Amino acid sequence: MLWRRRDPPTPDCANSVSPAPDPASPSAPATLRRVLGLWILVFYGLGSIVGAGIYVLIGAVAGVAGYGAPLAFVGAGILAGLTGLSYAELSARYPEAAGAAAYVQEGFGRAGLSRLVGFAVVAVGLFLTGSLAHGVVGYINEFVAVPPLPAALAIVVLFTVVAGVAVRHTLMLAAAMTVVEIGGLVIVAAVGAPALARLPEVAPLMVPGDITAVLAVSSGIFLAFFAFLGFEDIVNMAEETRAPERTLPRAVLLSIVLATVIYAVIAVVAVVAVPLADLAASRAPLELIMGRAEWVPRGLLSVIAIIAIPNGILVTLVMLGRILYGMARRGWLPTALGVVNPWTRTPLRTTVIAGGLAVAFTAAVDFIGLVTLTSAVNLCVFTIVNLALWRLHRTQPRPDLPIRAWVWCPPLAAGFSAALIALQLVG
Repeated sequence: MLWRRRDPPTPDCANSVSPAPDPASPSAPATLRRVLGLWILVFYGLGSIVGAGIYVLIGAVAGVAGYGAPLAFVGAGILAGLTGLSYAELSARYPEAAGAAAYVQEGFGRAGLSRLVGFAVVAVGLFLTGSLAHGVVGYINEFVAVPPLPAALAIVVLFTVVAGVAVRHTLMLAAAMTVVEIGGLVIVAAVGAPALARLPEVAPLMVPGDITAVLAVSSGIFLAFFAFLGFEDIVNMAEETRAPERTLPRAVLLSIVLATVIYAVIAVVAVVAVPLADLAASRAPLELIMGRAEWVPRGLLSVIAIIAIPNGILVTLVMLGRILYGMARRGWLPTALGVVNPWTRTPLRTTVIAGGLAVAFTAAVDFIGLVTLTSAVNLCVFTIVNLALWRLHRTQPRPDLPIRAWVWCPPLAAGFSAALIALQLVG
């Protein structure tokens, strides 16, 4: 991977979408406003990545990898970083809202495959939104009784409205919710910190010493990988980002690195503070750590979850509005959807459509058992995107880019994603 200081030329996608009109012209249609900088995108990415998954997956990974759970999360972060590198280079090549769909089109030149990838990303987002909406209602019911389905639908409608307002305000709200979300993990680490006195005793057990331990950590890596899904949503904000060719790649990679550090710290605290058997058996493993401190209010993690889970809904709806808008700009959806609202300066039509579809999915689809399917679809998209970049490295080399993935990175990342799909199907 090479970083370069000079500004790159106009990206290849300039001829793939309609040219932007001159915003100074009185008759020009409204355009997306480039107001997003590096750190607001990093927090947007962390809001997508660090969600409810770590609150549950830490126990599952510990059950598989044992004391090697911290190493499993680090390994998963490295493997997520391989696909992250591919997305980083592609976002510098083609900084547009269509994201993965545009990358596949540029790599393979097949509109049908590109549409399929775009719709797959939309489907994953809709399933995720519905799952999160149902999930947050469960936490709300711990404090006040609400009817599950109407409450879930109301949450989706509310965040559709929020996603439709000015993007800077929306992402600042998402960033604030992400801070709360990460703050909960900081509290967990603080509560479990006294147990780190056991670290000299436990540290040797964190490094696999035989083939059985290596296989256990490898299984943990595969499981922990799903805690990193969400970094790919950053690239759909390309047309609202300042200097996207430089900012987007940095935001993608920084979000993965920071998530890896957070996960590794929490995993270390968890395995030294709680017996492995208890950690693996618990459906709320971090509550086992929080319960060790009398100064932590009871139910604090549930309150944080009520904030963290809707954050996932918000960032997903924002992404859905952008990818549908980008696909319309590419001509894969009606052109009427590829317009920007002149008052909000957001793709309001596609955001409302995304919200409407999310409401329908939330009301009509039983999300039990769809987690595996959703993950498999996401991994299929990763595989195709990595293969697209692998082909572009051969057909359209771009030594001028501010970031380039190593030549071996896309095929390795594609192979890992395909292996995960195979393991899910076999399992």
